[in-house]
Amino acid sequence: MTTEDRIDELVKLTAQAELGGGQDKIDAQHKKGKLTARERIIHLLDKGTFEEFDKFVVHRCADFGMEKQKFFGDGVVTGFGRINGRLVYVFSQDFTVFGGSLSGPFGEKICKVMDLALRNGAPVIGLNDSGGARIQEGVLSLGSYGEIFRRNVQCSGIIPQISVIMGPCAGGAVYSPAITDFIIMVEKTSHMFITGPQVIKAVTHEEVEPDALGGAIRHNSTSGVAHLAARDDRAALDKVRELLAFLPQNCNEKPPLAETSDDPERIDMGLRQVIPDNPRTPYDIKKIILSVVDDRYFFEIQKMYAQNMVVGFARMNGMPVGIVANQPRFLAGCLDINASDKCSRFVRFCDCFNLPILTFVDVPGFLPGVAQEHGGIIRHGAKIIYAYCDASVPKVTLITRKAYGGAYDVMGSKHHGGDINLAYPFAEIAVMGPDGAVPIVFRNQIKESSDPEKTRQELVEEYRRTFASPYKAAELGYIDDIILPEFTRPKLIRALESLKTKVEVRALPRRHGNIPL
Repeated sequence: MTTEDRIDELVKLTAQAELGGGQDKIDAQHKKGKLTARERIIHLLDKGTFEEFDKFVVHRCADFGMEKQKFFGDGVVTGFGRINGRLVYVFSQDFTVFGGSLSGPFGEKICKVMDLALRNGAPVIGLNDSGGARIQEGVLSLGSYGEIFRRNVQCSGIIPQISVIMGPCAGGAVYSPAITDFIIMVEKTSHMFITGPQVIKAVTHEEVEPDALGGAIRHNSTSGVAHLAARDDRAALDKVRELLAFLPQNCNEKPPLAETSDDPERIDMGLRQVIPDNPRTPYDIKKIILSVVDDRYFFEIQKMYAQNMVVGFARMNGMPVGIVANQPRFLAGCLDINASDKCSRFVRFCDCFNLPILTFVDVPGFLPGVAQEHGGIIRHGAKIIYAYCDASVPKVTLITRKAYGGAYDVMGSKHHGGDINLAYPFAEIAVMGPDGAVPIVFRNQIKESSDPEKTRQELVEEYRRTFASPYKAAELGYIDDIILPEFTRPKLIRALESLKTKVEVRALPRRHGNIPL
């Protein structure tokens, strides 16, 4: 063959590889409202930056007539590229080839890019659209899943791992995304479940539709498996780019700074009106968050799940931070099982990747109830304690209103390693609220009064003024400063900037702690 013949052959085979399972399969993918594996990569990465690996890999299975069915790439597109100029590694499962099912070589391709991502300290992004293990390959396929899971664990806390579910993801396939840092699901076209509707019907006689069982909204609102939902493929990929803008390349780097025209000394007199005079009246903590962050831009995570807890990313004078906040609009901001898990997981992620943690506290306590106690609220609440105590990144906490009982301790308090702890002048810090404390502390006084209800009300107000205030905690040094609401942004920015060079030395070496999972 001449040189020209060889060049023509490469061009021909490349075109064949890029067709995946063929034009009819591509048309079927488009008809479902889904992009192809390659179209997804093109949309995700900076234009012209994708470099592909293993384009001509094929499976090695000779059973069930598989030797007669071979496609270049074998159902997954892998390689590296850039997002906003920064290196990332990516794999994109191709549903047009054997339904995106995983074979031995398919798994080897994914493992190769994960190994490279780990060695080069760059994020890895998985675009999932697969029918699961390739049945014809049997245990070889299962072994490949196991190799991927092991690498997910090896990468955890070292490089960011993001999973985008853009089609089916069932059986053992769900565990790789579950180990990664963030899961983004596409509404209506993506599903995650261990056992699908047909198996459930056969075993338990329950009938359920795929979307109701494991769709994007279900996993974003009910199970908490997913962190973000998007209306279509393009919107999901845009969220990946948005998320990565807050994150460092790896655990050894600082998060990327961004230019902002928002004045770090900006004050907001409107913050005086956000918190109601009546301590029982709910308000939206996100009004305070949006007021103080750069350009009122808050990238919320798990927005639909455990809504009594708010977590997400923002910037303060260009510096990316992780934000944790109690939300008085839901369950009065109480900590329950789901909110505890949501908070602790997010705090640990921030600590992995050098993101300062900014905590807004308005919490009356842990949610009471038999279901909570039997569900293990003690164990789940302990996760928050562990996460905050273990975190060595800068921790700045602002108590906006209530901080009662053990919930005061767990939400970034001075006792759990809070570096700078602030409070508004109307903050209430106590073992319990006045309405609960007064009948216990002043039981006899109320009982002996000629007008018990009037006496109780008077004592409640006295208790609130004397004990349920930030001044007792400030006297003990547990609160570093009591601030006016309008100065929240400049005070928080100065606190964070003072902690930029924070170094926390661990007293004793250890393999790792044993978090109460």
